[in-house]
This record gives sequence, structure tokens and C-alpha cells, in this order.
Amino acid sequence: VSTQSTWDQRRGLTNLCCLRVACSSVLAMSFYNDSWSDLFSNISPYSWAGVGIGLSLALSVIGAAWGIFLTGSSLVGAAIKSPRIRSKNLISVIFCEAVAIYGVIIAIILVSKMDSPGADKVIDQIKVHHAGYCIFFSGLSVGIANLFCGVCVGITGSGCALADAQKPELFVKILIVEIFGSALGLFGVIVGIIQSSKAAFV
Repeated sequence: VSTQSTWDQRRGLTNLCCLRVACSSVLAMSFYNDSWSDLFSNISPYSWAGVGIGLSLALSVIGAAWGIFLTGSSLVGAAIKSPRIRSKNLISVIFCEAVAIYGVIIAIILVSKMDSPGADKVIDQIKVHHAGYCIFFSGLSVGIANLFCGVCVGITGSGCALADAQKPELFVKILIVEIFGSALGLFGVIVGIIQSSKAAFV
């Protein structure tokens, strides 16, 4: 009975939160002339760009940490039975760490595009909004790509450590798969650079 009561309380709390979000959306819509386009167009393009840069960094670091967690736990566990795998399987951890570096690289590139216009310059609102959206979606694309890349490399590195503990000749074969998995993050960086290539606030 207590479990059912707790479940009902959680469901009621969830419904209340959804109701509050819906009411806030309706109020925001009425305030901004009943249009979602008006709502989003009144958000500063610099805010969009900043959120995109933050997402590229945060999701990349989460992906790297997740991958290190996956491959590191298997590596430490398998090294108890086969201590010889400890040194060479650290390359899997390095591949995971490279995912976070991809996020830092794209963040530096995107930040360099956020120039403030001078006081004497006429601001082109369409150009500024275009730049904000470009940087936002560029950061989002890189972040999501690196998140899944980190998980991919972590799972593959975990399998590599376990397989190497059983059969040493499998290490190089699985390492090739891991290299291709790590390349996915690099593809995400390339896509992000292409997306933000036309972004210019000034």
C-alpha cells in the first residue's frame, strides 16, 4: 500500500510540474504576441551561441568520462587476472580523453566567432540571429557526436581489454575497430566547423 501511495505522489508531482510548464508556455506565448517565432526571436543570439558552446564542451566531457568509466572498469578488473594488459590497454583511455579535447577545440573555434559590433556600426539583425543559430546548432551537433563517440570508444575499449586478457592476438584487431569509433568524434568536429563557417556577428 505504501509503495502505491508513493507512486501516486510521484505521479501527482509530475503532473503538477507539467501543468506549470504548460502555463508558463501559455503566458510566454501571450506575452510575445501568441507566436513561437516571436518567443525565440526575442532571445539574444549571443545567448544561443553561448548555450551551443556550453553544450559542445559539456556533452564532450560527459562522453569522455562515460567512456573512461566503461573501459577503465573493465581494464582494472581484467588486469587482476592478466596484469600484462595494463599498459597497452591504456590507449583506450587516451582515445576516450581525445573526445573531450575535440569539444575544447570546437569551443575555442566557436568563441572566436563571437565578436561584439562596435558602437558606430549598424547591426544587421538577420545576420546576427543567423550567426547565433549557426553556433548553437554547431555546438549541439559536436556535443551529441562526441557523447556517442565516447560511449562507443568506451564499450569497444572494454571489450578490447577483456578480449586481450583471454587471447592476446585479438588486441590489434579490436584496436582497429576502436580507432574507427574514435574517428566519429572527429567527423562531428568537421561537421561543426562546416555548420559555423558562415557565422559572423559583425
